[in-house]
Amino acid sequence: MTIKIDKKIVDYKVREKDKAETDGASGEKPQGQKAEIIRMHEKLERPEGMECLEGATYKIRTPLDDHALYVTINDIVLNSGTEHEQRRPFEIFINSKNMDHFQWIVALTRVMSAVFRKGGDVTFLSEELQAVFDPKGGYFKPGGRFVPSIVADIGAVVEHHFKRIGMLEPDELSEQQQLMLQQKRAEVEARERQADDPAEKKTIAEAGSAAPAPADEASYPASATLCFKCNTKAMVLLDGCQTCLACGYSKCG
Repeated sequence: MTIKIDKKIVDYKVREKDKAETDGASGEKPQGQKAEIIRMHEKLERPEGMECLEGATYKIRTPLDDHALYVTINDIVLNSGTEHEQRRPFEIFINSKNMDHFQWIVALTRVMSAVFRKGGDVTFLSEELQAVFDPKGGYFKPGGRFVPSIVADIGAVVEHHFKRIGMLEPDELSEQQQLMLQQKRAEVEARERQADDPAEKKTIAEAGSAAPAPADEASYPASATLCFKCNTKAMVLLDGCQTCLACGYSKCG
């Protein structure tokens, strides 16, 4: 309702809240009023009391070093016990026996922890880290997945954690897609085993003996090449089109 004031204002006072709006005796909030939603921001501190945070530790083992990296990401639970409850990353720590990477690892963890506490959409961190390439070359993980650098490997762990706490949607294949890829994989493997040309059999055998695949990578055919989408050595020729047996990507759409 609009009130028109056609006289000169000579005084004013702040109107007190009615008892119907807030119950001062019981201290309870009136019905229909929702609790204030707490969001991440740079002034948000650890919860009082035990001052502990929930988190997870991930192990990264690379062929470039004898010692593994241990990545710990701690989360803070916002609006605990309400319908708005959510987990958000609060800090990250990386530890290893190898001291060669100590300086940049400490710098990376401090910057990332500061970005986590800043709040907002921090999912871009995983994308930026996975886009870092080592000028000396990357390496293959068990399963045939190519990692361009140690930093990219850390970025993959951060992305996995984001999916685990619900910040990113998991990009899993449907059951029908998985069955189709399994069928196509069996066709390719059967075609390679039943090659009529002895020279082709020899080529396949030599390729397998020259570059022995890890145990997890053996599930993909020996003739598979690197997929440009998921960086997994699972790209094969199916029905005249290059198709990835790991993520389902196809150059033909």
